[in-house]
Amino acid sequence: MKGSLKTGFSFGLTSGVITTLGLMVGLNAGTHSKLVVLGGILTIAVADAFSDALGIHMSEESDKNTTHKQVWESTFAAFFAKFIIALTFVVPVLLFELLTAVIVAVVWGFLLLVILNYYLARKNQHSTWKMIFEHLLIAIVVIIITHFVGLWIGTMFS
Repeated sequence: MKGSLKTGFSFGLTSGVITTLGLMVGLNAGTHSKLVVLGGILTIAVADAFSDALGIHMSEESDKNTTHKQVWESTFAAFFAKFIIALTFVVPVLLFELLTAVIVAVVWGFLLLVILNYYLARKNQHSTWKMIFEHLLIAIVVIIITHFVGLWIGTMFS
């Protein structure tokens, strides 16, 4: 796979997992509404995928060694990876009760992060477990913080 596609894909996948899990956990804690969580996921899949794609586009354009074609490859890869990964989190919400769906989504998201980090660590000859642990720890911190933010919002505005 080309470097520009790897850049966009790994960025989109990581952002798709972290952002969508944070959103799901926070909205669940604050609303306990399947419809709100589903709406949030769909909004993330569209709006945040475009935002991330533009962000990677601007980042790649700032590198004078990146060609115009590579910029667009990274842009499209980031958009489609974020869009598709975010949409995969709709499935557990449609199939399960909300709390179960959130747990399934967390497991799914962690699995995606483990697979991506394993691949990247092996490819770049880094410590596999260190890289996996580091990025899962970040995901856990995001989940914990968004849970408490969701609880706070739920108490402040309900």
